Amino acid sequence: MEFAVRPSTKSDLAAVDAVLARSYPKLLKHDYPPSVLVTALPLISKAQPALMSCGTYYVAEMPDGRILGAGGITRDRARADIGHVRHVATDPDHTRQGVAGAILRHALTRARDSGLVHIECWATRTAVPFYRAQGFDEKGPIDVPLAPGISFPAVRMTQSLSSPAFCR
Repeated sequence: MEFAVRPSTKSDLAAVDAVLARSYPKLLKHDYPPSVLVTALPLISKAQPALMSCGTYYVAEMPDGRILGAGGITRDRARADIGHVRHVATDPDHTRQGVAGAILRHALTRARDSGLVHIECWATRTAVPFYRAQGFDEKGPIDVPLAPGISFPAVRMTQSLSSPAFCR
């Protein structure tokens, strides 16, 4: 399958929204109870407009313009050498075809080139094997606050961009 990874723009918002809305409900249902998904999905299945034009968020795009996946890394506000993986998702019809891996490798390379040394990821339970295969190490479970009274169970994972495992 032929696709290109490029920086996202504000005009990609609707397409990324569609990918997230299709991906998360389908792919997360095996690892989370309905009671968690009913409150979390409306909050996590929307693209964040600020990410679309930040320069470090990317989309995988087919030659015909269809967006297959998205994801990126943002710099930590408190520590300039740390980055955070943000909203990596693939359309469920295109999983296991290299889309998310290509996006993440692209983002990690750009992150290292920009001076980031460590990357942190709050992975869904579903995505832990994917991030492990990309060289991330599990640090333990976390609850990600989404809104007052609503949190999402995730797994904290990290990667050093100077390690030999970087960008496998």
